[in-house]
Amino acid sequence: MKTYLVGGSVRDELLGLPVKDHDYVVVGASPEDMARLGYRPVGKDFPVFLHPQTHEQYALARTERKVSRGYKGFEVFASPQVTLQEDLARRDLTINSIAKDEAGNIIDPFNGVADLEAGILRHVSPAFSEDPVRILRAARFAARFNFRMAPETLMLMNDMVHNGEVDALVPERVWQELARGLMENNPSRMFYILRECGALARIMPEVDALFGVPQPAHAHPEIDTGVHIMLAIDYAAAKNYSLPARFATLTHDLGKGTTPPEEWPRHIGHEARSVRLTQDLCERIRIPKDCRDLALLVARYHGDVHRAAELKPSTMANMLQMVDAYRKPQRFEEFLQACACDFHGRPGYAARPYPQAERLQKAFAAAKRVDAGAIAAELSQKLDATELPGAINAKVCEARIARIKSELTAC
Repeated sequence: MKTYLVGGSVRDELLGLPVKDHDYVVVGASPEDMARLGYRPVGKDFPVFLHPQTHEQYALARTERKVSRGYKGFEVFASPQVTLQEDLARRDLTINSIAKDEAGNIIDPFNGVADLEAGILRHVSPAFSEDPVRILRAARFAARFNFRMAPETLMLMNDMVHNGEVDALVPERVWQELARGLMENNPSRMFYILRECGALARIMPEVDALFGVPQPAHAHPEIDTGVHIMLAIDYAAAKNYSLPARFATLTHDLGKGTTPPEEWPRHIGHEARSVRLTQDLCERIRIPKDCRDLALLVARYHGDVHRAAELKPSTMANMLQMVDAYRKPQRFEEFLQACACDFHGRPGYAARPYPQAERLQKAFAAAKRVDAGAIAAELSQKLDATELPGAINAKVCEARIARIKSELTAC
């Protein structure tokens, strides 16, 4: 029985990155052996155990055989006869197929160390094509490490898409990988790789449709809408914004992908189309509610935010109400962040000021100073119960508009 450190923990250690979790492979042991030593079984699909003291994961060496379509269509074989190299051979990329023994020696049968040093993502074996999740994982690793894809791996990914393997992905797994990729340092790399192998058109056709769609050059020096979105999500990553803010940045301009070509480069009414497309995308991939709700708000109102200097106090008050800023101030901050990403996601705009956000923040701060409770108490002395709700809402709205007007006039 021998134990090896494997996978991401070895990879990250070799890259000089912090190691968060340790994963181990045990060679030469059976489930009964592990139980006898006090390890607690937790694996559902294959034998995985928790160490009795550290509670770290220890998996028995195993091989896999493809038996049906999709990422779950595998038959797993684990036994004391499975070797370390056989276990490493079933992994996705060479950089994830490196092991370290208990003496600290590196075992690297697939030259993963060389690929780490060269910044290359390369598949271990043709078995890569048996699991469509590996397309998403490879693209996500490109976003994390800013590595390039080996040409033969990209070709294999393209074949997988062409053969329909990617269509077997379940929505929850798609979102899990996309969400992790969005939170990497260079999320655009993930989407460029997915687009290059054809997977983006199958997974998020609404985003894929943005590439090649022109915008007015005076407002968008990058011209291409898809390129603009990639610049915007990379800006969101550079600012370390939340997942909801990054997802809203990704989807805010989806409507431009459906503008008739004869109307290019203008995109009149794209906000309303963006809302519909975002709603469809969120339902199809089952996007979590916090990401979905923020994305819909940004799609609908980002154009109004960009025109903040021209908005009437009443329009601002209505927007604050519609985005539910009073009950969800943190989401309102994320809303402004996503709109700012839209502004900054253009060549030469990253360092420019975005006074629109500050103006709306001031309007919000002023509107919050209205004491709705005091207004309700005052009106309750004058009106009967049937008139009261409408009168309170109208009076509070009127007071907020006045506060906003006073604040912005003073500025």
